[in-house]
Amino acid sequence: MIPTYAEVERALLGRWPETRLQPSLDRIAALCRLLGDPEHAYPVIHLTGTNGKTSTSRMIDTLLRALDLRTGRFTSPHLQSMTERICLDGEPLSEQLFVDAFADVAAYAQIVDESSEHPLSYFEMMTAMAFAAFADAPVDAAVIEVGMGGSWDATNVADGQVAVVTPIGVDHASYLGDRPEIIAVEKAGIIKPGSHAVIAEQEDAVMDVLMRRALDVGSIVAREGAEFGVNNRVTALGGQQIDLQGLSGAYNDIYLPLHGAHQAHNAAYALAAVEAFTGTKQLDLDLVRAAFAQVTSPGRLEVVRRSPTVLLDAAHNPHGAEATVEAVQDAFTFSPLIGVFGVMADKDVEEMLRIFEPVMAEIICTQNSTPRAMPAAELGEIAEDIFGAERVTVLPRLDDALERAVLMADAAEGFDDAIGSGGVLVTGSVITVGEARTLLGGTVQ
Repeated sequence: MIPTYAEVERALLGRWPETRLQPSLDRIAALCRLLGDPEHAYPVIHLTGTNGKTSTSRMIDTLLRALDLRTGRFTSPHLQSMTERICLDGEPLSEQLFVDAFADVAAYAQIVDESSEHPLSYFEMMTAMAFAAFADAPVDAAVIEVGMGGSWDATNVADGQVAVVTPIGVDHASYLGDRPEIIAVEKAGIIKPGSHAVIAEQEDAVMDVLMRRALDVGSIVAREGAEFGVNNRVTALGGQQIDLQGLSGAYNDIYLPLHGAHQAHNAAYALAAVEAFTGTKQLDLDLVRAAFAQVTSPGRLEVVRRSPTVLLDAAHNPHGAEATVEAVQDAFTFSPLIGVFGVMADKDVEEMLRIFEPVMAEIICTQNSTPRAMPAAELGEIAEDIFGAERVTVLPRLDDALERAVLMADAAEGFDDAIGSGGVLVTGSVITVGEARTLLGGTVQ
C-alpha cells in the first residue's frame, strides 16, 4: 500500500534525529550501492561551511538553470516542510513526488537497517532520497549542501566536481569542536581529488587547514580576495547593487534582491562555483544579471509583512548573528527594533544575545515547538542579565510573541529614542523562523 505524505513524515521522524551522530559513511554507502549509486549519476557541486550554505546553494541553482541545465538541490534544515530539502529545477518536490522518493528507498533501507549495528538516520534517508530523485529526473547537475561538518556527513559519499567552503566559525561545538581550525578539518573532507575548491575568506588558521587538504588531493583552488570576490556593493531598494570579480573577469551592475554584505559574498561564491563547474572563460553578463535578480532566500532577512515591517532571519549562532546585525543596520532604519528570539538550548545563547543587544530596543523571549528549544523562561533569565529586566518580555507561545512584537513596533512613540517607524526581527533558530513564517502565512518557493 502506498503511504501518505503524513505517514512518510512520521516514518522519517521516527529515525535517529539529525542531532544524533555516529561518524560513519558505511550505512549511507551501503544504501547507495543497493540503489545503484545514484550519487554518481550526475556532476555535483558540494557545499560546506558554518553559515551561508543554503543561500549560496540557491544562487548556484539559479545560475545553473539560467544556463539551461536541469538541477537538483538538497539543503537542510527546512523551514516549513520536509519537501523543501529536495528540489528539482528550483522547486520543492510535490508531496506525491516526495512519497515516491521515499518508496524508492524504503525497501533497500530496511535491508541496511537489518544488517547494520545502527539503523539509518533521518538525514541519511533524506540524503538517499535526494540522490535517487535526482538520478530519476534525471538532472544535469546537483547542488548538495552538507548537513553537518563534511568528512562524515552522509552527503560525502558523493564526489563533488566543485567544493564550496563558506566562512567557517564555531557551531555544533559539541560535535565538531570548539575552535574554527578544528572544525575546518572536518569540513575540508568534501574537497576531493582533482576537484575545484572555491574557498571563502577565512581566518589564517582555517585557511591553512583547507589549503593543506587541497594540496594533498590535488584540488584547483580559488580563494576569495585573490581569484574572486566582491569589488563593490551599495544598498538598493529591496536589496543591493553589486560588482563581482569572477574567476575569468568582472561582472558589474548586478542587482541582488537580498540584504546584507554576507549575501553579496555568497553571490561571489556562487558565481565562482558555476564558473569552475562549467569551465567557461566567462559567463554571459546579461544571463548573470537576470539570474541574480530572481534569487530568493526564504528566512534570511526576509521581509514577510509591512506596517510594521517584520523580518525573519534564521541566524542560529554568533557568526550568523553578527552578519544579521550588520545587515539590519546597513539596510534598514528601524526605531525601535523589537526582537522575537527563540533558540535551541545547545547554542551559544549568551553570545548571541550580546550581539543582538545593541540593535534591539526590547526583546521578547519565546520558544519553538521542538524538544531541543530552550524554555522561554530560562531564555528570559539569561536575557535579563544582558538587556536588563525592563527590556525583556517572556511569552512562551510564538504566536503571542509575534502579536506583542507587532503591537510594540506599531507604537513607536512609546519609546524614548524612537525617531522613525518600528520593526520586528524574528531570529535565533531556523525552526523558530519557519514556525513564524507559517503563522504569518508565508510559503517557501
